[in-house]
Amino acid sequence: MNSACCRKFPALVLLLMILWGCAPQPEGKIRVLFDTDTNNELDDQHALAYLLQNDDIFEVEAVTVNATHSGGGIEEQYAEAKRVMRLVGKLGVCPLLKGADRSFDEIREHLGEEYYDGIDAVEYIIERANASGEEKLVVIAVGKLTNIALALEKAPEISRNIRLVWLGSNYPDPGEYNLENDIEAMNFILSTDVPFEMVLVRYGKGDGTDAVRISRAEIHEKMSGWADRLKASITGRDGGEYFNFGEYSISLFEHSELHGPEESRALFDMAAVAIVKNPAWAVSREIPAPYYENNAWTIFPDNARTILIWDQFNRDAIVEDFFNTLTGNPES
Repeated sequence: MNSACCRKFPALVLLLMILWGCAPQPEGKIRVLFDTDTNNELDDQHALAYLLQNDDIFEVEAVTVNATHSGGGIEEQYAEAKRVMRLVGKLGVCPLLKGADRSFDEIREHLGEEYYDGIDAVEYIIERANASGEEKLVVIAVGKLTNIALALEKAPEISRNIRLVWLGSNYPDPGEYNLENDIEAMNFILSTDVPFEMVLVRYGKGDGTDAVRISRAEIHEKMSGWADRLKASITGRDGGEYFNFGEYSISLFEHSELHGPEESRALFDMAAVAIVKNPAWAVSREIPAPYYENNAWTIFPDNARTILIWDQFNRDAIVEDFFNTLTGNPES
């Protein structure tokens, strides 16, 4: 299309750009692709709702799902993500795509085939990374790292266009759910040059996302004030009927095991989204990239490959923004 035509028919040009999938991004927004095992516990759902309701901050280019050991297979993970997107009135604002059911090592040898496990999510991650201009695509991963590792294996050149922020690990201590669901995927990513940030969990300690906890009483108090209602109810994973995410949030807390004297749960994944929104809500530092084997971290002090780790989360600031964002005025 020549420049004269662009000047004469600007509306037509914009329409064609949208149809071709290359519409200009809203200025000032952070381009995000969100990768999640949505049906695992209850923090993924709250992280997704928080991300989507921050639409003045984030331009969400896709939600991709993967399957971890809890929460069922890829269909259940997909169904829960779809349910949350509908309950916050955001279904259709971006693609929702199925990713890997199995592990990185099981899938990687099939990447050259016409079809492979996780193809929809993996190919779209590659596409959106290649669409990056000067601004990197921020991939916020809050489950296993399989989808992103597969994308980097198939198209290693996308590493320069991605900033990968992963909720995972208890570093320098061993273990953690997301890590253990696909250790090979994480180690592969650590061997690449993609900018990689680990938002630490650190179970039972005060400096990881485990400290970003919300009690059942707080959820009842805050989320019952959700203003808008859908015209038709959505069936939750527990079989109940819900008209907005506030009702569903309360139900998720009611149907989940809570911990501690205040009966609370950590919203690990939501904290990962929060520090992308406002990095001042945690502390980051650069370390030489480690490697994980035999249930322990191996440290390489002279490793030229470095990553960022995040800890020291400002629980009160994050939780206050979470409630302010979600109980504002969601679309119906």
